[in-house]
Amino acid sequence: MTTTPNWREHGVRIVRSGELDSNTPQTPGMTRAAAINYAKAGAEKLWAGTVNIEPDAKTGAHHHGELESVIYVLSGRARMRWGEALEYVAEADAGDFIYVPPFVPHQEINADPEQPLVCILVRSDQEAIVVNLDIEPAETSDTIWIGPNHPADSS
Repeated sequence: MTTTPNWREHGVRIVRSGELDSNTPQTPGMTRAAAINYAKAGAEKLWAGTVNIEPDAKTGAHHHGELESVIYVLSGRARMRWGEALEYVAEADAGDFIYVPPFVPHQEINADPEQPLVCILVRSDQEAIVVNLDIEPAETSDTIWIGPNHPADSS
């Protein structure tokens, strides 16, 4: 005899905007807040949240190991550089999606020197994997993302 799951307790979960959890790894120049993770929604295989990025902010070169990442641009302009020498570049505007496959070396950039970049970030796991790479950043700035999740560039 099988029992029907308690769908009321173990079904759809709505995480309201006021319930986002900013107790996540933070980096100067970026503010992350978790919406979907195990603690907030019982998710076991996904992490989703918001990220607000200061004008002209940039990361150093890194990758996220085996994780897949999807970034949805809500407002602003994102520039992504990727490749062994960060030789490829593309930009995304509000309404665009960015997919970052596993192990791809990349640099994330707010392409607007005056406006914040606001995005939704979804990752294929809840582990905050960041592997810093010894690659000279393709673009540098006085405003860089520094912290345990992103290296400083050498400018």
